[in-house]
Amino acid sequence: MEINPQLVKQLREKTNAGMMDCKRALTEASGDLEKAEAALRTKGIASAGKKSSRATKEGIVASYIHLQGKVGVLVEVNCETDFVAKNEIFRDFVKDVTLHIAAAHPLYVSREEVPDQTITSERAIYEGQVQGKPENVIARIVEGKLDKFYSTVCLMDQAFIKNPDQTIKELVATKIAELGENMVIRRFTRYSVGEALGGEMAVAAVAEQAA
Repeated sequence: MEINPQLVKQLREKTNAGMMDCKRALTEASGDLEKAEAALRTKGIASAGKKSSRATKEGIVASYIHLQGKVGVLVEVNCETDFVAKNEIFRDFVKDVTLHIAAAHPLYVSREEVPDQTITSERAIYEGQVQGKPENVIARIVEGKLDKFYSTVCLMDQAFIKNPDQTIKELVATKIAELGENMVIRRFTRYSVGEALGGEMAVAAVAEQAA
């Protein structure tokens, strides 16, 4: 079938995939933009998974100062080669990550960084909120609340501020597929003037939202 070039352009803008990949995905999806986007994301995540074991010893440390010096972010993003580290697409991606961190205020890069003690505490709180329900229902509700908690405090689980339909993990996957190298958001620090030191108060506030 003939694919509208405007539709190809729209899909490319949403996914950052190559023009031919977008056209192929739309053809396979019979012109359905949502199905084509889902297919490209799936392929991107699969591609990222294959590259995830490759070493990332290059990259950049980027900074961002927002709100007239009231909020600042430092982030390290790694890739495989210096060639990609100097690539404009990679640097724009890192800039987007710093902007996102400034706006969304994650506390950890991924779920693996959340302390066991914090998870245990959150789980106990959620279980206490649903006492009296069947065990299988309690387990499902608690896991749902934990997922919501992670999507608030963990960078990789957060919805990307520029495209809420896409998580940061999915964004990383699309960039890995686009540039052909493994990429890792290694670490970040976010400063806010007047903010209490330590993450205990922030975690407590997030837990209240998840509840």
